[in-house]
Amino acid sequence: MIAALQGDLHTSDGVGKVFFREDSSPDILRRAAEHINRAFPEDDEINPTHAVVVTWVDVTTHGLESRGDSGIKKRNTFQLVIASLETTSYAIVLYPRDGIKFSSMLVGDTNVIMHAGFSKGLVQGFFGSSKGPHYHTTNDNEQSVRALAEETNSGLRGVWVYEIGTSPYFSNVAPGEVPELPTEAPPQEDADAYEESSAARRPVYTDGQTEIHPVQFQPQNREVVEVDDPIINVDVFSYNLGSCANNRNKCSKFGECRDYANGYCCHCISGFYGNGIQCVAEGKPQRVNGKVHGRVFVGRSPSPVEFANIDLHSYIVVNEGRAYVAISDLPETVGPSLEPLVSISGAIGWAFALEHPGFKNGFSIIGGEFTRQAEVTFMPGNEKLIIRQEFKGIDEHDHLIVSTNLDGQVAEVPLGSTIKLDPYSEIYQYNNNLITSSSTRDYVVTLPDGSRETRRYQWRETISFNGCYHSETLRDMKPTQMLSMDHIFAIYDPGQRLIRFALTSKIGDINGQPEENPCLTGRHGCDTNAVCKVGEGATFTCQCAAGFSGDGRTCYDNDECREDPQRCGPNAICNNQPGTFRCECEEGYQFGSDQRTCIKVDRPVDHCEAGTHTCSPHAQCSYTGGSSYVCTCLQGFTGDGRSCQDIDECQQSRCHSDAVCYNTEGSFTCQCRPGYSGDGFQCLPGRPKTRCEAHRESVLGVSGPRGPRPPIGAYIPSCDDNGQYEPMQCHGSTGHCWCVDQNGQEISGTRTGPGSRPMCIDHNTGPSPIGPRPRPDVDALTPGTHLLFTQSGRIEHVPLEGYDMKKNDAKPVLHLPEKVIIGVAYDCVEKMVYWTEITSPSISKANIEGGEPTSVISSGSLESPEGIAIDHLGRTMFWTDSAKDHIEVASLDGSNRRVLINTDLVNPRAIIADPSNGNLYWADWNRKAPKIETSYMDGSNRRVLVRDNLGLPNGLTYDPRSSQLCWADAGTHKLECMDPGRGSRSTVLERIQYPFGMTAFGNNIYYTDWQRDAVIAVDRYASRESDEFQPQKRTRLYGIATAYAQCPAGQNYCSGNNGGCSHLCLATPNGRSCKCPDNAAQVGCVEREY
Repeated sequence: MIAALQGDLHTSDGVGKVFFREDSSPDILRRAAEHINRAFPEDDEINPTHAVVVTWVDVTTHGLESRGDSGIKKRNTFQLVIASLETTSYAIVLYPRDGIKFSSMLVGDTNVIMHAGFSKGLVQGFFGSSKGPHYHTTNDNEQSVRALAEETNSGLRGVWVYEIGTSPYFSNVAPGEVPELPTEAPPQEDADAYEESSAARRPVYTDGQTEIHPVQFQPQNREVVEVDDPIINVDVFSYNLGSCANNRNKCSKFGECRDYANGYCCHCISGFYGNGIQCVAEGKPQRVNGKVHGRVFVGRSPSPVEFANIDLHSYIVVNEGRAYVAISDLPETVGPSLEPLVSISGAIGWAFALEHPGFKNGFSIIGGEFTRQAEVTFMPGNEKLIIRQEFKGIDEHDHLIVSTNLDGQVAEVPLGSTIKLDPYSEIYQYNNNLITSSSTRDYVVTLPDGSRETRRYQWRETISFNGCYHSETLRDMKPTQMLSMDHIFAIYDPGQRLIRFALTSKIGDINGQPEENPCLTGRHGCDTNAVCKVGEGATFTCQCAAGFSGDGRTCYDNDECREDPQRCGPNAICNNQPGTFRCECEEGYQFGSDQRTCIKVDRPVDHCEAGTHTCSPHAQCSYTGGSSYVCTCLQGFTGDGRSCQDIDECQQSRCHSDAVCYNTEGSFTCQCRPGYSGDGFQCLPGRPKTRCEAHRESVLGVSGPRGPRPPIGAYIPSCDDNGQYEPMQCHGSTGHCWCVDQNGQEISGTRTGPGSRPMCIDHNTGPSPIGPRPRPDVDALTPGTHLLFTQSGRIEHVPLEGYDMKKNDAKPVLHLPEKVIIGVAYDCVEKMVYWTEITSPSISKANIEGGEPTSVISSGSLESPEGIAIDHLGRTMFWTDSAKDHIEVASLDGSNRRVLINTDLVNPRAIIADPSNGNLYWADWNRKAPKIETSYMDGSNRRVLVRDNLGLPNGLTYDPRSSQLCWADAGTHKLECMDPGRGSRSTVLERIQYPFGMTAFGNNIYYTDWQRDAVIAVDRYASRESDEFQPQKRTRLYGIATAYAQCPAGQNYCSGNNGGCSHLCLATPNGRSCKCPDNAAQVGCVEREY
């Protein structure tokens, strides 16, 4: 048992209240963690996972207080929070400075002092029950009770923290260790009383109990007070009984704190509206995002339709009172039946409704933190649905966050029906921290056969919130207001599994008001980032919202960061946002407890990742924790890791006796001597002439007195030591030079005049190194490599440490809450991330070092872009469109679009480019005939690579280092690889679940999985899963790509000067093609092939 304040207390006079609830919201758990960690600074950081909150507000005694009674009852206010995690629990007791008005009471004729503490109650023993262990935080002196609000054991006045063990055990009670107050030190004798040894901090019970202070009073009649109201939501830790001096940071950055006789309140500054804790700019459009969960019975169906974590997005044109709401991924078995419930979005309309003069919308009164619960009863079937919405305030992107839960039964609306809802009004009644409304609504259903039905449902709702009653704002709130809704629209799209609502809201007098003023009709012509100000009669003015400038008809965003680069303070970065800005701490810093000041974070240094290690260039650096690491020489080298010497394998006589051994760093090669042929391990006499040697001899075949002499002016080919054509050939007489392929054929467009030399790529790789080779897991990695993956509404990244995911450092790169992002690719040259999205089909990009997203190809010309690939050498991008059944290419700025493939495609999705070799690969998950295909990057030489034993090939990746093309199949549940040049195919992993996207880096393949909502790492050489990362947002993961700190080595014929092409340069294995965009006639383009 826990006694926050034990006494004969009651609430029967209607003034005092007791609230309790379980609350595991992130904000509550964060505040609890702050108190616990401040109270126990020497312990490991604690992060509770659950909390129970009990609040006593203005409670008094049954009788008179024992001292100083003047006929006016004194009242106490205090709070208890039990914060728990898996291994232990903590009690946090809060006593506001003005909250303890009495400390004793009269019980009969006896003056009894109140107490606080912990007790296990009666425990059963061998000889009956006895009083169990107990721990008291007060004694028989009234001063000890009053001190609860003045002193502390947690470093914050009036806040007491205790570790209390885990139910059902009562093993110990450990008080907080910080009795000092931040502004004034307690008297020495009091401070000494708190100094305890480490043994005292963890008391051990002797003979069944540890008694800190003797107990002299135990009430005989205990009373438990419950409030049977599931939507009560008293703000934990917030009494507003302090002053602005210590609470100013609780107000919005667009708010100000004001002191009142009984406490303080926050108010929004001019140009903003809200409750002071949450403030938004007047006239600025608002966004609302959240998740929807549901368990809904449709009609008389015996089985419910269940859905979880589906997205809700809303956009509100505030100066028109117009709200647009979309809920995605709704099954068609329930989607049409939710169309009549436009009031799912009604709270959003109420919060940002157009205001008649003298009236306030919801956000203006209570801000963005409230709970709304509605009960819908459909007539005449009496189906009932409960809608519960938790509005959780404004996030770091200035978006209002809401969680919606639907539970119950709805009247069935058949698929293919349409719904018509007439304008309606409902009266909102305001009373303290509760707002209620009710109404009856009619709607018309046009069934698929054309018949019509008029239906009806009853609606009751309550909105609970925690307001500040010290100021006049809530006291002056009108007790009734009327919300009017019109221009109502609701439709379910079965193809996209999406339901859309739209409505216009106004708040005003219950008796109605004329709406001739354009500000109240929406016909004002003000910019969407402006507020419409009502004037006399039909006059009005347009005024740009805070953070914007202009004449009101046209408004431009102000760049606050450019105007004042130092506004965020030291060690912080200012990021401009539309109408506002956001401060972020620099790397190595984090926000302090005030959430505004950036303080240095002392973290261990991973020298391997930072590149500050002292390992040899021929060694692998392995991080071992803290700031430690070890160095290990790569295979083919020997040493201590900090100094590595090459092993000369030629000293070991590894080659044939008729071969020459060439030692190389970390390896060696064997080459048969002239006159012999073989691989260097086996050499046989004689060797057939190569094409180059035969060509050369045919030219030199004319003999003269001094041996073979070529004709005057003839071209003599140059051969290397292996008899292969040198990549650059020159004419000895004319001085012209040109590049040739491995067959000696001139590559068009490379010939130069005398005195100039072309840059020719060597197609002849020479003899391959013969082991030992560096292991695949010891490639030196450049710092800063990480994974990018997409979810609906965001792109996130996970840094890589070697091949391991640094999961604790994962975070979103870009929030696009209104978008469904599918494919992602990375341009290592400009450090740009590219993505496809299908909500308003488009391709966009953004610099990962900062900057706004930029549209590359806008909606209208795309239908369903999914996979995307980047040629960082030729500066082009390729993508698949699963609706058009196309594969297209364009320059990276979106110009020069060209359709490469538009035949024999059914469901193209994944696409991969291999720029160095000029190849393109893609997967078609056509269920009837799935396949994996390839072509040159200009679309020529198309052919099927894999057709057999495929199911649903979703993911695709290519590793140029090992020349392996790998795919993940959601139908066969396999991860497989092959060498496209040789056709060899192997299984890497079986029994995977539902892969979507994939990428390769070093040893590992990383793929996203729809069933696990995770990024999975697979060691493809060990054929095992090595790691898993589940992002905080548990929704489907789509595309994934590797973002390299430095571009991979390689080049192609389009690398320089666009390959000499006027528009598109598309690489092939042996050259390039200059291609025209599809609008060639308009741009004056000529195609050529080299």
